[in-house]
Amino acid sequence: MPPGRSPGGSVPKQGKVMTQMRYRTADVDGHAIFYREAGDPGLPTLLLLLHGFPSSSHMFRDLIPLLAGRFHLVAPDLPGFGLSEIKPRATFTYSFDALSKVVERFTEVIGLDRYALYVFDYGAPTGFRLAMAHPERVTAIISQNGNAYEEGLSTGWNPIQRYWREPTGANRQTLRELLTPKSIRWQYEHGVPDVSAVSPDGSALDAWYIARPEVDEIQLDLFGDYASNVALYPAFQAYFREHSPPFLAIWGRNDPFFLPAGAEAFRRDLPDADVRFLDTGHFALETHATDIADAIRQFLPR
Repeated sequence: MPPGRSPGGSVPKQGKVMTQMRYRTADVDGHAIFYREAGDPGLPTLLLLLHGFPSSSHMFRDLIPLLAGRFHLVAPDLPGFGLSEIKPRATFTYSFDALSKVVERFTEVIGLDRYALYVFDYGAPTGFRLAMAHPERVTAIISQNGNAYEEGLSTGWNPIQRYWREPTGANRQTLRELLTPKSIRWQYEHGVPDVSAVSPDGSALDAWYIARPEVDEIQLDLFGDYASNVALYPAFQAYFREHSPPFLAIWGRNDPFFLPAGAEAFRRDLPDADVRFLDTGHFALETHATDIADAIRQFLPR
């Protein structure tokens, strides 16, 4: 399927800069995957946006318009997140391997054969799997608080790591606290110098999505499977060394989950990595979308 075409949609005219957002759904081998799209599909640079926990492509609502005049942007909701289909756990295993395979097929279904990756949180292990599987497709990587090094994990991971080591019902139950509206709002506000700058919309929408039937269990499954990402850190790092993708790490330095050391660590395997810090928390786009867009505009043309 050529770039820009989607089920029920039309093919934009080549050369026309489409700065207006389009909201589409693709049939990916039986998975209905919702995505946002903007920019001219004829542009040579493709930017694939992968969100994290507990969010959706809604987190890119401010960034996409800032870049749509220069790039073709595609932001899918991961399976089980946002407006993408929620397959029952009885028929689909919610693991990071499974998420990455669906996203890989998504890129093929909508015709993306070359793209830069923007990864955040859960989007990082998902996107890095894509890059390892098809390094020839990835032109560059932008990691916004998307970790690949153990020193980047804060003590905030302790209860989740306990569940990895001892996957008991009690340890799983403890993690439910991370799914409450209060906890989700805390993730948005922690480390932000002026919390009045953080719109309530993002966290409220995330809390609403998580309250849907079975979504809480899906999220707990992914907490448990996150151990598979840490186990792959050496493989991710080997990919960086072997393929040397142009790399921008732009980080909210006050992130309670992914420490600045995780951003600095990319330079071990990618000496030319561009590493930048912002005075904000985990959801850096909520307060610094303009700064991140400026950094991307400087970085990608290089």
